[in-house]
Amino acid sequence: MPGLAGPGPSRRGPHARLDRERAELGQAKDAARAISRESINDVRASDAMSISELAAALDVRPSTLRHWHAEGLVVPDRDPVRGTRRYTPAQVRDARIVHQLRKAGYRITPLRALMPQLRNARRSRDVDSVLAARDAGITTRSAALLDSASALHAVLSLRGRTD
Repeated sequence: MPGLAGPGPSRRGPHARLDRERAELGQAKDAARAISRESINDVRASDAMSISELAAALDVRPSTLRHWHAEGLVVPDRDPVRGTRRYTPAQVRDARIVHQLRKAGYRITPLRALMPQLRNARRSRDVDSVLAARDAGITTRSAALLDSASALHAVLSLRGRTD
């Protein structure tokens, strides 16, 4: 029957969106923790990646990396001969963290303030703090959604009694 196929991807309800956000946040937490603990002490100049290589590794477009550069999130070095962008292992790690946080719903402005902090020695603790704040935000939105559903139910119940 027409119309019984259920909601399509663009018509999912707010509970489904929050569930998806929570799952993505969990993945971002796992990935960001693992990435921030990686050792990058023994590196060589040949370990740097081009913008195309990094874009392919992250499965993003080079224009995304250029945007992150323009926003100051991940600022690559320049190849001294050709002037092209070259990402050191530390910059690759930063790009991976930005990528995971963007997937978890972080916007550019908060990341612009956060990334300099994450480059410091407190990296893992800061990542955990930021992700915990995002988790608290999702929990708050979930509770508000449930509260509003309960209030709507109460109003509709009262209306049913007066009809």
